[in-house]
Amino acid sequence: MSDRIFGVVGMLLALGYVLAALAIEESFLSDAVGPKAFPLIIAAILGLSSAVIAFRPDPEPKWPALGRLVEIGAAIVVMILYAELLPVAGFVIATAFAAAYLAWRLGSALLEAVFVGIGTSIGIYVIFHLVLGLSLARGPWGF
Repeated sequence: MSDRIFGVVGMLLALGYVLAALAIEESFLSDAVGPKAFPLIIAAILGLSSAVIAFRPDPEPKWPALGRLVEIGAAIVVMILYAELLPVAGFVIATAFAAAYLAWRLGSALLEAVFVGIGTSIGIYVIFHLVLGLSLARGPWGF
């Protein structure tokens, strides 16, 4: 039943994409394809995929226990907090805390998760900021 619901929701979303794409006003300076083509392609792929899911569903899935659902919810909250705190705390600090928490919940020991979080944060900072020169959110200490 859950696959059928998911498929119908996907088909409704595809219909929304089509309606939004058709509402795009075309400029007289547009290319041969036009601005409507890409959203219509996405809508077609989404609609066909959702139809397959709705009309050929898998057997009923086994949902995780309540404890696992709470852990998934906590990981979602951590990712939302990460996005919110990134401009305030900076990339290095926010990423270290988020990566440490997620590593801990994935089975690392607490101290090991802290080292993984710090290593991940510094490693990404070095590659993306120092080597590639990309701009990352600066924290209160300038990095």
